[in-house]
Amino acid sequence: MSKVLVTGATGFIGRQTLDKLSEEYEHVFAVYRNSKLIGNWKNVTWHKADLLSEEQINQLIGKISATHLLHLAWYAEHGKYGQSELNIDWLSSSLHLIRRFRESGGRRVVSAGTCFEYDLNYGFLSEKITPLKPELIYGVSKKNLFEMLSSYSDLTGLSSAWGRVFYLYGPHEYSGRLVASVIRSLLRNQPAETSSGEQLKDFLHVSDVAEAFVKLLHSNAEGAVNIGSGNAVSVKDIVLKIGELTGKKKLVKIGALSSRKNEKPLIMADNRRLKREAGWTPQFTLEEGLKHTIQWWSDSLGKGN
Repeated sequence: MSKVLVTGATGFIGRQTLDKLSEEYEHVFAVYRNSKLIGNWKNVTWHKADLLSEEQINQLIGKISATHLLHLAWYAEHGKYGQSELNIDWLSSSLHLIRRFRESGGRRVVSAGTCFEYDLNYGFLSEKITPLKPELIYGVSKKNLFEMLSSYSDLTGLSSAWGRVFYLYGPHEYSGRLVASVIRSLLRNQPAETSSGEQLKDFLHVSDVAEAFVKLLHSNAEGAVNIGSGNAVSVKDIVLKIGELTGKKKLVKIGALSSRKNEKPLIMADNRRLKREAGWTPQFTLEEGLKHTIQWWSDSLGKGN
C-alpha cells in the first residue's frame, strides 16, 4: 500500500500537487501549519504540525506509515527568504524529518531545491555540469540539504531525488512577485512599472512544476533534477505579453524602475533529465499559462481578494 506524506501542502506548489497525488496514492497525508485547504479529496488526511519542532515531527511520523515523502515546506517569505537565518532552522528540521521518515519505514524522498544553488554566471544550468556556488544563505542551505540527503541515501539505501525549481508563476502566487503584480495592476487599470527587463529567465506554470514533482516521486531518478521549461524569455517580453492578453498594453511602463544590482543576463534550465527519466511534459505553453493565470486573478479580484 503506497502512502505519501507531503509537507508544505498549502503552499504555492504543494496545493497544486494534491489532485495529482490523490489520484496516484492510496492515501495522502497533507501537513499544514495554520489552515488546511478545503477540497473534495476522499483520500487526503490533514495533519497540523510545526515542522521546525522536532517533537512535532516525531509525533507526526509516529501517527503515519508513509512510504513516500514529498518535502516542499520551507521558509519562503517574499523579499526576506534569501538572507534569513530561518534557512538554517529549515535545514536542520528537514534533516530530522527525512531521518525519522526513513527510520519509520519510508522508502523514497523527493525534496524541493532551487536553481539558486548553482553558479548562476553560467546561464545555462545543467545538473551534471554546472558548479554549485550559491550566493545567498537560502541557496547555501538548500545545497547543504541536497548534499546531506545524497550522502544519507548512499549510506542507508534510501531512494531520493532533488527537484531544482527555476522561476514559476500561476494561481495563488504571492501578489508582490513579477507576474502576479503586473497582472493585478493591469486588471485594476493601474500602471505596471518594471525595469528594462532585458534579462532572460526560465518561467514555468506552477501546475507543471507540481506535475514534475509528482512524476519524480514515481520515477527511479536519483539526485538532482532541474524543474524548468528549458526555454528562456526576457522579463520585458513576459510583461508585454501580459499587457497584450489583458488588452492593457498602454499601461505597461517598461524601464520605469531601476534594474536590480547583479542581475544575471540568463538563467535557464537544462530539463532533459526531467523529460527523459521522469517522463514529464508541460501542460502549458507560456502564453496558455499566462492566460490561465490572468483568468484566475480576474476571478480572485472579482471576489475581493
